[in-house]
Amino acid sequence: MAAGKATAREEARSARLKRKEYEREVAKLHVELVKLPEWVKGEGLKICVVFEGRDGAGKIVIFDRSWYNRAGVERVMGFCTEEQARRFLRIVPAFEKAMVDSGIVLIKYWLEVSEDEQTRRLQDRIDDGRKVWKLSPMDLLSYSRWYDYSRARDEMFAATDTRFAPWWVVRSDDKRRARLNLIRHLLSQLQYKDVTRREKVKLPKRQKRGGYRESNHPFKFVPERY
Repeated sequence: MAAGKATAREEARSARLKRKEYEREVAKLHVELVKLPEWVKGEGLKICVVFEGRDGAGKIVIFDRSWYNRAGVERVMGFCTEEQARRFLRIVPAFEKAMVDSGIVLIKYWLEVSEDEQTRRLQDRIDDGRKVWKLSPMDLLSYSRWYDYSRARDEMFAATDTRFAPWWVVRSDDKRRARLNLIRHLLSQLQYKDVTRREKVKLPKRQKRGGYRESNHPFKFVPERY
């Protein structure tokens, strides 16, 4: 059984998007992401994008926390009462309907990760001195409560996956594919137009020296070791 799982993990990793292909595709999408805010500003739009998901799912940070904190970590970890969590689930659809009716474009993404991949990522934080700062005591407690989070997620979807503010689920075991799929989907949801300037940008000429001389101040330079 263990060998079968190991084989499955190896196959999943080998099927992951190669860096070269990823960088080629993400470069194209980044160009479109530059166009998007110019169009948003020009149209005077208001857009709110929510990113939620399990610990280690690779959430993209726009706001440090969304209002869905109450439906997930606060509920599972006991930072709110069960009644407070259920009350939140009852009222949040009306809140989001009011947002949408006011003209705000609301897009909600849930990044899902498998048990095995979450284990690998959190273990990587433990083993890699560059990433250990990402691992908090809360992460470890959350890890032990996988199925509590699953139940909380399921109830959250049942209550808040609405016609006017649906949840879009992103499979994120392969972070590169997840990023490309999410960015492409986000761009498709907004139907934006390219309003960036068309003229070729040219650097202006520098001013003349005008008698300027380099300073003889004893600057302290950082040692160059590379």
